[in-house]
Amino acid sequence: MKSRAEAPPVAQAAAIVQIVEVPDASRSSDAPGDRLARARSFAEPLLAGRLLDTGEDALAHADGAAAILADIGASPALCAVTWLVYAGDGLSDPDSALAKGFGEDAAQLVSLTRKLVQIQRAARRGTATGGAPDRRAQTERVRKMLLAFSRDLRVVLLRLASRLQTLRWHAASRTPCPVDLAEETLQVFAPLANRLGIAQVKWELEDLSFRFLKPDEYRHIAALVDGNRAAREAAVQAARSELSALLAQAGLVAEVSGRPKHLYSIWKKMRGKGLSFERVLDARALRVVLGSVADCYAALARVHEHWSAVAGEFDDYIARPKVNGYRSLHTVVVADDGLPLEVQLRTHEMHQAAEHGVAAHWLYKESGARGYVGVSAPEAEQRLAEARKAVLRELLAWERETHGDGEPAGPASSTPALAADDERIYVFTPQATIVELGVGATPVDFAYSLHTELGHRCRGARVDGALVPLNTPLRSGQTVEIVSAKDGGPSLDWLNAELGYLKSQRHRAKVRAWFNAQAQAQTMARGREGVEKLLQREGRTAVNLATMAEGLGFKSPEALFEVVGKDEYSLRHIEQWLRPPEPEPDDDTVPLKRSRSASGGGVLVVGIDSLMTTLARCCRPAPPDAIAGYVTRGKGVAIHRQHCSNFRHMASQQPDRVIAVAWGEPEPGPRAAAALYAMDVTVEASDRQGLLRDISEVFTREKVNVTGVNTQSAKGVAWMTFTVELHDTARLAGVLGALAKVGGVRSARRR
Repeated sequence: MKSRAEAPPVAQAAAIVQIVEVPDASRSSDAPGDRLARARSFAEPLLAGRLLDTGEDALAHADGAAAILADIGASPALCAVTWLVYAGDGLSDPDSALAKGFGEDAAQLVSLTRKLVQIQRAARRGTATGGAPDRRAQTERVRKMLLAFSRDLRVVLLRLASRLQTLRWHAASRTPCPVDLAEETLQVFAPLANRLGIAQVKWELEDLSFRFLKPDEYRHIAALVDGNRAAREAAVQAARSELSALLAQAGLVAEVSGRPKHLYSIWKKMRGKGLSFERVLDARALRVVLGSVADCYAALARVHEHWSAVAGEFDDYIARPKVNGYRSLHTVVVADDGLPLEVQLRTHEMHQAAEHGVAAHWLYKESGARGYVGVSAPEAEQRLAEARKAVLRELLAWERETHGDGEPAGPASSTPALAADDERIYVFTPQATIVELGVGATPVDFAYSLHTELGHRCRGARVDGALVPLNTPLRSGQTVEIVSAKDGGPSLDWLNAELGYLKSQRHRAKVRAWFNAQAQAQTMARGREGVEKLLQREGRTAVNLATMAEGLGFKSPEALFEVVGKDEYSLRHIEQWLRPPEPEPDDDTVPLKRSRSASGGGVLVVGIDSLMTTLARCCRPAPPDAIAGYVTRGKGVAIHRQHCSNFRHMASQQPDRVIAVAWGEPEPGPRAAAALYAMDVTVEASDRQGLLRDISEVFTREKVNVTGVNTQSAKGVAWMTFTVELHDTARLAGVLGALAKVGGVRSARRR
């Protein structure tokens, strides 16, 4: 939204400062009236003729906001700041001028409030042309901003009064109120006033927002309320007189009055509960203010003796206060005319707190212990501290509920909420985005909160426009801008807790993860280099790395490189895999001699009679695998599986040595012994105690003879290779299925 009149430029502001005499705080009177008069006199020439971005006259807006604060019981010093906040736009150096004229505390409060207003305006300009999703984002930003400044609740009270005055101006001048402004008020400012317990402001904010957002429904409810106003007011007046006399007869001193009707509350009840206007029980109500809690309960007894109570409509908020500290007794009775009548009973202190909320007990620095009458200074300070904690606890509970985390906001969660308040701050990005951090967080924490890569590349930071060291603790309300490099990583110094670069353990873990990743990359590079050098020596640079890793029992080449780089896996294993020795006939091979008639079992060499054959150890063929023969020097024909990598390599080098072979028929006769064939089974599993025992039990149960075992483990993963003897591969499928069911086994396959 554009301003109807721009603020005076710096040159004009300087001229105004020369005209306006800045009062000297050291020589000024501390009388409340004098302070208010001085503040307004100082601001009047600076605000005269200026319009705010809403279109309001700046001086009239400040007058109205100050009156609202006075009505809810704010201190005169806070009311005086209302004019100073808007006067600051016309000063070239507002901090110095206001500190000189009104004290450091007032100057700091003005600075905080002006900062919040400026950030809010910047955020609103960023979404001025957006749709509904942008308005929702803006509403959330405003809520976060208010929470960011909630440590000094005077800032929040100033913004509440300013927003209420703006809505009053729209209503009085009949100027259309922007939808986003009304929605923001209903979703942020009214709930905030409710959390602070300022019912007087909350109801008015809700009714005015309701009027601007739903004008037809507002007029309808207003017509219903006004339709039988005379009869209802007469009935309420009669009930008030009757109840006053009743309490007086009981010796109770009480103030009985009619409770004001709030249209938005009536509309919410009608809509939420599906009620007609006549069934809204608190449309007629009395408020009774008494001297003590005992008088409240005594008066309640008289009310229930005189009128019949409506079942289920009694609430004891004295024994069980609401989450925002509201205390009162609520009951609904049937009046003499047969219609429901709500009666609220409370003490004077409860009434003051209910109407003015935080302003009723939030005493500021200039009042100190004097704000509480009849109590000692230490007790007053304790009450001040408790009041502050209670209010901040409510704001944090409101934040959790808004985010929908399901955590209750009642008494059960009061301690965690307070703990959260003691550990959090809110800072801003240059784009007015709120970032929540822990107390003591640094610009490096801020960078990691935005993005991990930004944290890694963080090299400097500007806080409120000034360069600061990266280990500078941040405070709520500051604007932080990160200076980053195009590439690079974090510093090891950030992990040193004594240097104070990182507060968050989560962000410290991100730095450690970065260095761990760098170390792992170096380890893998070292392992890759070793493997590649070995392949070059062996003349096997064309070997498929994935196939080699799988043959060695690893999931991927990277897993192989890592264990080699850590010296956990010897290159000799890779060398043996690349150069498997030819099997000796009397060692791990089964020599077979068969004629071309193919009588008996074993292997038949096509076209050659009585030629010795051996089963290759590298692939361990067994019926009915597809096989091929390779003529060796002095050891007959070596039988390989056709897809064996060693066989394919040898066949490509000397194809003339390849010979066709086939499995022979088993020998006839019932007493013929079937041949046993060695096979390798590879098992990958999560390493644990008792794993080898459980796998061995499977082989025993399946009646499988194990002739060799080779195991290795790294990073909690075990790779095992078992050499077993079976008549053929048909039985192997059942054995592999049984192995896969063992706890921790990831895969079981034939090698």
